[in-house]
Amino acid sequence: MPFDGLTLGLVARELDAALTGGRINKIIQPERDEVILTVRSGGENRQLLLSATANCARAHLTTTRKNNPLEPPALCMLMRKHITGGRVCGVRAVESDRILEIEIEHFDELGDRARKKLICEFMGKHSNLIFVGGDGRIIDSARHVTEQISSVREVLPGLRYELPPAHGKLPYDHVDAEALLAAMAGMNGPLHRLIAQSISGMSAQTARELAYRATGNEEAHASEIDLFAACKSVAENLAAIPDQVSPAILFGEDGAPVDVAAFPYLSRRHLKSEAYPTISEAMDAFYRSRDMAERIKQKSAALHRALKTNIERCERKLALQNEALLGSRRMEEYRLKGELLTANLHLAQKGMRSVQVPNYYEPDMPPLTVELDEKLSPGQNAQRYFKLYQKARNAQTLAAEQIEKTEAELNYLEGQMDNLGKCAEEAELSELREELERFGYVRANRSRRQMKQLPPSKPMRFTAPSGRVILVGKNNLQNDKLTGTAQPNEVWLHAKDMPGSHVIIVGEGPDEDTIRFAARLAARYSKGGTGSRVPVDYTLRRYVKKPGGAKPGFVIYTNQRTLYVQPAEEQTNV
Repeated sequence: MPFDGLTLGLVARELDAALTGGRINKIIQPERDEVILTVRSGGENRQLLLSATANCARAHLTTTRKNNPLEPPALCMLMRKHITGGRVCGVRAVESDRILEIEIEHFDELGDRARKKLICEFMGKHSNLIFVGGDGRIIDSARHVTEQISSVREVLPGLRYELPPAHGKLPYDHVDAEALLAAMAGMNGPLHRLIAQSISGMSAQTARELAYRATGNEEAHASEIDLFAACKSVAENLAAIPDQVSPAILFGEDGAPVDVAAFPYLSRRHLKSEAYPTISEAMDAFYRSRDMAERIKQKSAALHRALKTNIERCERKLALQNEALLGSRRMEEYRLKGELLTANLHLAQKGMRSVQVPNYYEPDMPPLTVELDEKLSPGQNAQRYFKLYQKARNAQTLAAEQIEKTEAELNYLEGQMDNLGKCAEEAELSELREELERFGYVRANRSRRQMKQLPPSKPMRFTAPSGRVILVGKNNLQNDKLTGTAQPNEVWLHAKDMPGSHVIIVGEGPDEDTIRFAARLAARYSKGGTGSRVPVDYTLRRYVKKPGGAKPGFVIYTNQRTLYVQPAEEQTNV
């Protein structure tokens, strides 16, 4: 849903009815740009979410529980100091734009009644949450806007709050046909563009809907229609929309939610929809997973960069080690030339650059040319070849050991990159980061806000057609716990020779169809998840061992059988 001025006006009306007169009992700020107020109203606690996230700026009631930092940000502490226990006097949209104003009455330090405002500006990347005192001065804000950031308007504590610059458009709630036609004078192009340029708080999607209602065509051109009739239709529809509130989530052809609407969009009636009693409930359901995915994406970016950097480092190191291993393969040549030269010292003299000696190791003893250092004696040249042989032999042993270590490290890092892609909750991301910090791949950031202890993350849980429960780990910690707590005769599965999740079929003796179903899950949640035919090993848990000192998630196993399966399509995690 485009959270434009029109939609915000409908949300403000809903919030005003639900919260006015309610008492603010609790304030948290789980994210830098997000505040949640718990308001006791109508005999129940309601959570008001105010988000200034660039891609998901919005305001609505929510039932989602958010984790609270141990050290609240300054904005949160100031709001707690001033308005905890205060009452909501009203919620309104400001000047038909994307600005929400919440007025709160409370008792100040002297016991006198005072009023403050929480002003929420929902303007894309410029969105902000601003706490304003009764004197109109800013107490604090989620984002501080300095003169270096904006030469138009500063948002800093102590400054007087000023509304964003007006665009001179018509307010959407006071539009008449004549005024709209006059505002469009001199403009040309698609009707929806003229509507967006003439009416405040109007998103492109809403403008297209109004154009569709006026002409039956979203792309209708101003020069091809009766513009005054269209303006009249737009004005009538804008006046009627507040009485047409019918919240719903819209779904695309693939069944995934694509938008949320506060009122019927006739231009999108071909899409499937699910109705909700209130706009807040529709928005809460729509944004719950989307917002979490966006947060996880933002918070995982630094881990993704660190893993990518270390993977590239290992790949470069492995290439150099393989090159060194190839160079060491001349050691047999050095040994042969050293032995043959030692047996034929009489054929060589100091100052010679090469000598031909019979190769006793071949049946017909063909001559072999041995290069010499003319500054050395024949005996010293022979010793030089033995030293080269020993050096190459040592290099081969060392290179083989280093290659094994580097390949193990690369496999671990690629597994962590795969695990990072599975993170869907903050607890999972936190566990992965802690592990990378422990092994030195990520520097511990002591300055970052400390969050309350998150409950341990849980593995994914699926049900096979047979009714059997299948557990799938999402990170190394989950994999270790899952495998470590499984019963000896339960079936354990893992994608063969690639990073992936540990999978357990709960209970003994699963049928072949259940094993194949679990194998498809193991294939999906592995590095080969996008392939078409992935090898998956399975064995009893009793044959899976964790070597002493091994990194998290690493095991060895025996008595396995291998299935080649198509990775499962997206399943519902129950």
